[in-house]
Amino acid sequence: MRILGVDPGLNATGYGVIEAEGGALSMITAGVVRPPARQALGLRLRILHEALTQVLSSQRPALMVLEALYTHHDYLTTATLMAHARGIVCLAGAQHGVPIVEYFPTHVKKAVTGHGTASKDQVARMVGVWLAMETSTLASDTTDALALAV
Repeated sequence: MRILGVDPGLNATGYGVIEAEGGALSMITAGVVRPPARQALGLRLRILHEALTQVLSSQRPALMVLEALYTHHDYLTTATLMAHARGIVCLAGAQHGVPIVEYFPTHVKKAVTGHGTASKDQVARMVGVWLAMETSTLASDTTDALALAV
């Protein structure tokens, strides 16, 4: 089964595609989309949509795993901006007929590392173990997306 993990953000959206076959996991592709920060919101969202559409079209995942939105009440502006990016991710998935499931970051961290409060470095190292690959050169948005896929 081919699975696309997406760590949505307006400044950086990480994505990772893995193949799960017979109990083995392997990375197919991964990266990060970084729309120019000084561009208008609509253009940034279009860039994100086009990039995800390309990944969905070329990789044809059977499932998309998306980080669920969680925010503290002190960061409502951040949550609102994140919601724009999440909406684009959901739209792209729906346009390609890909089912979407959501997990909170603490659940993903616990599943991958055994601890729901694991650091980004711990998540990256365990993603490397799960996928039998070196992750030290990948952006944290990318390793978070791969963790979602795992």
